[in-house]
Amino acid sequence: MRNLLETAYKAMDEKLAEDLIVLDFRKQSPYVDYFIIGTARNYRMAKSIVDNVEEKALENGYEVKRIYAEKETKWLLVDLGDVVCHVFYDGERELYNLEGLWKDLPIVKM
Repeated sequence: MRNLLETAYKAMDEKLAEDLIVLDFRKQSPYVDYFIIGTARNYRMAKSIVDNVEEKALENGYEVKRIYAEKETKWLLVDLGDVVCHVFYDGERELYNLEGLWKDLPIVKM
């Protein structure tokens, strides 16, 4: 599990996702272990981050369950099963405030 988390986190960091944070859901949800949340400057950058997560996950033998990356949305998502990567741009991160919603969850240091 830690390898999948590290792979996804590094993939987001490589494409310059900003303000990366990892929330630990292991005691909260039977469906997901970690959320990685990051911010991009625009759609092109967000899509590049999502594409890199997909590429690195597949290269390392992980399954990509689903990708939500429509141009008309400002919240892109890569579902890797136990790890879900969220990429926001243009103020959407502040609007949905996942960190505030899940403020009681532990933050994983990467």
